[in-house]
Amino acid sequence: MDISQTKCSGCGHQMTISRTHCHQCNVSLEGDFEVSPLARLSLEDQMFVTAFLRHHGSIKKMESLFSISYPTVKNRLNSIAAQIDRSFDVPSSNSLVLDELAQGKITVDEAIDRLV
Repeated sequence: MDISQTKCSGCGHQMTISRTHCHQCNVSLEGDFEVSPLARLSLEDQMFVTAFLRHHGSIKKMESLFSISYPTVKNRLNSIAAQIDRSFDVPSSNSLVLDELAQGKITVDEAIDRLV
């Protein structure tokens, strides 16, 4: 799977990596691995962030590299930061209770007690 393509082409929801493999020693790991917030960015945004880091955060250098204005660089960085920030949203305690209920870890009565 191409890491930069983390959204399902069928429904648009986030995808996870389910298998990793080392071709050198033939070891495989299977599970449900989450993609990092940076890898969830579009390939274009990943390239922008990489250029920004490689040039030590120089907005002037970004202006010349991408032939864009200072406000455009700032807006682009703010947009990327907002995308990354959404990746760190903590689920509410109600969501956690409902997840446990869906997984059969708790009963309906236990869920009601914890939600009230």
